[in-house]
Amino acid sequence: MAGKLFLCATPIGNLEDITMRVLRTLKEVDLIAAEDTRNSIRLLNHFEIKTPLTSYHEYNKIDKAYQLIEKMREGKNIALITDAGTPGISDPGEDLVRICYEEGIEVTSLPGAAACITALTMSGLPTRRFAFEAFLPRDKKERVEVLKEMTEDTRTLIVYEAPHHLLKTLKELSNALGNRKITVCRELTKKFEEKRLSTIEEAIEYFEENEPRGEFVLVIQGKSREEIRLEEQKSWEETSLEEHMAIYENRGMNRKDAMKAVAKDRGISKREVYNRLLKSE
Repeated sequence: MAGKLFLCATPIGNLEDITMRVLRTLKEVDLIAAEDTRNSIRLLNHFEIKTPLTSYHEYNKIDKAYQLIEKMREGKNIALITDAGTPGISDPGEDLVRICYEEGIEVTSLPGAAACITALTMSGLPTRRFAFEAFLPRDKKERVEVLKEMTEDTRTLIVYEAPHHLLKTLKELSNALGNRKITVCRELTKKFEEKRLSTIEEAIEYFEENEPRGEFVLVIQGKSREEIRLEEQKSWEETSLEEHMAIYENRGMNRKDAMKAVAKDRGISKREVYNRLLKSE
C-alpha cells in the first residue's frame, strides 16, 4: 500500500504550541521533509525526535515533490513541516499537496499554529470574514494590482511583512486604502510579542521612531459598506435624475418602481424623487 503525506503544523514561536498528535506523527513517519533543515533540526532535537530529515523548499519544490511521491508509492509515510506554522500556508507545501492529489497519494493535515489566524483573533477587528494576502508580491505591476483589489474588499485583510520592508508597505497601504484601522502584530507567541491597534498613519509614525524588529502580521480593516454606499451616492449625483430614471425604466421597471430604486441609490426619499421630477417637467 502507498504511504501518506502528513502536513504537520509546528510552533510559530512558543514550543509549547506543538500538539501531541504532531509529536507522535513526527516520531512515527519514515521521513520528515522540512523547508529549512537547519531550523527544523533544533525543533526535532528539542523533542528528541530522531526521524530522518530531508529538505523541501522553494527552489527544489517540483523535482523534490516527485522524489517524495516515489517514496510514498513504496509505502513510506512522510511528514511535511515548514519553518514555522502550518505547511501550505504561504510556502511551497501547496505544490506538494497538489502533486499528491494528481498522483493519487493520500494527504492529511494535522492542525496547529498559524500566524495569520493567531493575529486575526487578537486584532480587535472583525473576524467573521477575512482575506489572507500573505506577503504582497514583489513584482511592482502585480503589487499594484493586488493593492487595487484590496481597496474594494470589505473583508478584514491579513498581510505578512518582514521588518526591513514594513515602513514601505505601510505607506503603500496608506496610499491605496486610506487611513484605516490596523493591528500590527510582531513576534507572535514569543517573549516579546506585541500587538498595536491604531490607524495606518499612526503605525507609520510609530515605526518611523521605533525600528521594526521581528516578523510582522498586519491585520487591516476592510472597506466599510457605509463608505461604499456613500461612493455610490456620489457617483449617482453626477447623473441627472431623468437619466437615472431612464436606466431603470429601460430595464423594464414601471415608473413607481424606478422612482423607488432611484431614491435608494441616492439615499433620498421616494417623495423627493417625485417632487424633483415634477419640477423638471
